[in-house]
Order: sequence, then structure tokens, then C-alpha cells
Amino acid sequence: MKKILKLSLVCAVLFTGTSIYAIDGNEDFNLHVLKGNGKLITFAMNKVTKVKLAIYDQDGNLIYSENASGKDGILRTFSLEEFPEGTYYLEAEDNIKRVKHEITVTGNTTILSAKAVSSVYKGGFAAKNDNVAVR
Repeated sequence: MKKILKLSLVCAVLFTGTSIYAIDGNEDFNLHVLKGNGKLITFAMNKVTKVKLAIYDQDGNLIYSENASGKDGILRTFSLEEFPEGTYYLEAEDNIKRVKHEITVTGNTTILSAKAVSSVYKGGFAAKNDNVAVR
């Protein structure tokens, strides 16, 4: 019985993942909230192959982190069943940008904000030569 239940869960996740379609975005880094179901949140990041995901509590304490990767994008579902009511933050960071979204856990529902709370570009260039010419 346990094997059937596990197999059913794996199939449900696979079918959910294949039923998701690509979302057009003209920005270089987009996190799209696909659905929320009870205390499950599902989101996708198109055109991103590697990203560091982290969940922080309201005080900034790290609760969860992972390095995610995908060929054409990243699709993730998180279950927040064990989280007490409150406000949390999902942070997604690639080599160019760091984006933070708010997660609100109340009763039997969890809401992931579609709009970013903050978005910060990294200063990714370094000077190779110390000399500067001034005219």
C-alpha cells in the first residue's frame, strides 16, 4: 500500500510538472507564482539554469536553502505544513540578481507574493587594471 501511495505521489508531481507551460517574460530573472494549494506553494523560474533558493523567517533566520538547477528553467513546490503562522521570505539568487518574495502562512493557507518585495542586482564586474586615465 505504501509503494502505491508513493508511486501515486511521484506521478502526481510529474504530471503537474509537465502540465506547466512556459511563461513569457522579458526580464532576465522572473519568478512566477503558479499556484497555491493549502500549504503548498508552486513557482517557476524560466530562462534560469542555476539558482540558490532560501527561506527565511521574519527575523532573518535561515530556515531552508538549496541549490537548484534545470536545463530550461526551474520548477519547485514547497510544502509549508510544519511552518507556524507568520511571515516568511523566499529568496532566489543567481549570478546576476537576488529577488525576495513574501510568504504568508495563516491557518490552512499559504500565499506566495507574485510581486517581489525586493530585487537587487549584483555588481558583477571587477577592474583588471588599477590605472585610470583622466582628461
